[in-house]
Amino acid sequence: MSEVNSPWLIVGLGNPGPDYAANRHNVGFMVADLLAERIGGKFKRAQKAQAQVVEGRIGAPGPENRRVILAKPMSYMNLSGGPVSSLRDFYKVPVSNIVAIHDELDIDYGMLRLKLGGGDNGHNGLKSMTKAMGADYHRVRFGIGRPPGRMQVADFVLKDFSSTERKEFGYLVDRAADSVECLVTEGLERAQSTYNS
Repeated sequence: MSEVNSPWLIVGLGNPGPDYAANRHNVGFMVADLLAERIGGKFKRAQKAQAQVVEGRIGAPGPENRRVILAKPMSYMNLSGGPVSSLRDFYKVPVSNIVAIHDELDIDYGMLRLKLGGGDNGHNGLKSMTKAMGADYHRVRFGIGRPPGRMQVADFVLKDFSSTERKEFGYLVDRAADSVECLVTEGLERAQSTYNS
């Protein structure tokens, strides 16, 4: 199957369970939830992987319409690579058709950066994915900024977004979902020129 006809695997990174649901570290789950809503699907437990998935299509009818599998690994962030590589094998997705949506400390809150490949920048979800299948997948990096004062990074990412941050949060998640759709239907360069900030 050529990469043009292959499905896309769009992975929102986060931690499972209600205690983590609104954490900064779970912004990937939040974007994946919105994308699922847009394609009219509900997440269900995957048969072949420790993940929840929803299948559907993104893009207008015609040549840009793409088959997608949205996934949320249910393994905890630092073990994301196992479920993602199982889904990759099951759906026969080339690594270059995989998109990881994740929180990013080195980008200001709400800013987006899309890229292909690269390092993990200390992000345990990316570290696990790269170990499982190499680094040549796409990333949609959602800026959460750095922790204030002397707060530890681990404490910061596992806290909920602040009330100030939540004021525009809906808009920012919406924009991140738009960027994923653009990446899948129109390619990385177009998505970068439109959404990278």
